[in-house]
Amino acid sequence: MKGLPPLSPAPQIPAPTSSASLRTTLPLDQGEHFLHNHRASVASLRLLFTITPETPFGFLPESAFAFTGIPRHHEVRAGNMNLKRLGAVLAVAYERELRDFASLLLLENLGPRTLQSLALIAEVVHGAPTRFSDPARFSFAHGGKDGHPFPVPLKTYDQSLSVLRRALDQAKVGHSEKLEGFGRLDRFVRNVEKTHAPKANFQAVMEHEQQISASLDGRTVLGKSTPQRASGQMNLFE
Repeated sequence: MKGLPPLSPAPQIPAPTSSASLRTTLPLDQGEHFLHNHRASVASLRLLFTITPETPFGFLPESAFAFTGIPRHHEVRAGNMNLKRLGAVLAVAYERELRDFASLLLLENLGPRTLQSLALIAEVVHGAPTRFSDPARFSFAHGGKDGHPFPVPLKTYDQSLSVLRRALDQAKVGHSEKLEGFGRLDRFVRNVEKTHAPKANFQAVMEHEQQISASLDGRTVLGKSTPQRASGQMNLFE
């Protein structure tokens, strides 16, 4: 068996061309501009080859990086999220008066589960960076194909896509009210969070999602959700 061919030599970065040679091949009105760009490009390439083997931490302070801690465990736990933020989303979705107002903001007649998903989608689009310190919370929009925190509710998933599609289609023809409604919905949920300060009952929310999963055509990589016996009225808030 023949051996592998030798590796190609590392690319050689050309030394900057002299000012004189550049000026003899370029018009006078372009020479200085080209010379400046040429020198800058060569300098950039030399710097790139110098720092590429290094990690970013070698030349930037640690304060320049934002870190999101990822836990070792796979399942979603109450400690992985801000329960007041989740509680505000659930209040808007399940409290009748709040849900009616939120549906009005989107110019849609929505059920609580679809509104829960859309409120979290609106936060992803319009939320400030500080709102993403607990990314596990956003899994409560459409679950996970691995069943964590619950199976993907395909009916809700499709309804969310339909609402987004209608908003985008109308915006294309100059009617942006529905699309702008997502920004209003995000502000409304944050206002509920500040004024009502509801805190989600994590265990009750998880049980509720599992109970309604089959009715929403819940799916995981292993197949469909199986119907579960209802355990009565649950309080989704602490």
